[in-house]
Amino acid sequence: MDDQKRRRFLWGVCLAWLPWIPTIIGLASAFRGILEEKVTGIAVLAGGLSELFLTIGLVATVAFAITSIVLLASALDREHPFKTLFSLLSICLSALMLIFVACYFWVMVSARRGT
Repeated sequence: MDDQKRRRFLWGVCLAWLPWIPTIIGLASAFRGILEEKVTGIAVLAGGLSELFLTIGLVATVAFAITSIVLLASALDREHPFKTLFSLLSICLSALMLIFVACYFWVMVSARRGT
């Protein structure tokens, strides 16, 4: 594996997994709120997700996800199947993060409209 592909792989993996640290913290906070206040519903989950995305920043999350997908896709190598499998898993996690951001926007827009 040449040095440039190795750097792309490492940067892609870091950018793919980094946004998941605050995601786990935000979801834990949301579930903790549900358990402590015995309240369920979209408002509790939206509060936890708001805290999460304010921590990491929506722009950084989207930028990390897109950049990691591009870097990992360009670093795919048929000669290293484990690295390729890990790259594909990381690409899927980045895509899932983009879906979470889109769902967050949908929840926020729905909450403002009162629906």
